[in-house]
Amino acid sequence: MAFRIDEMDRKILEELQRDSSQSLDEIAKRVGSSKTPVWNRIRKLREAGIIKQQTVLLDAEALGFEACFFVLIRTSEHDAEWQAAFLKALRDRPEVQEAHRLAGDIDYILKVRVTNARAYDVFYQALISEVKVHNVTALLSMEEIKSTSRLPLVDTA
Repeated sequence: MAFRIDEMDRKILEELQRDSSQSLDEIAKRVGSSKTPVWNRIRKLREAGIIKQQTVLLDAEALGFEACFFVLIRTSEHDAEWQAAFLKALRDRPEVQEAHRLAGDIDYILKVRVTNARAYDVFYQALISEVKVHNVTALLSMEEIKSTSRLPLVDTA
């Protein structure tokens, strides 16, 4: 049975998504509750797997990662051995921020963050030396218009 969240859980999750460094007192005040019930709800949300982790978002450009590429990959290989090698190659590369397996003409899409085009080429050469791919198309993002990890917590009941 799926864990059911109520309106108070949604408010708490919204606050955590907005700024997880807030104290329990701050969160409780913002959601109209007290510290202990908020802590108990957060603990239950963690135990249910709804809260996966808490982390810090860094400014990629401020750290010198000025190039963001979306990499479209087509492969003619679909066996378990190839897939395991491909997934390992992706997991071993910190430049890969996201990887998705797709339905349709493209098999995978990657979001790759690097310092510049030369760094992307180093990434690309390393990837294709480890796994065979049929076709790779790299698209350079000219401008990030919107980026968020926040989920729209709307009551769907």
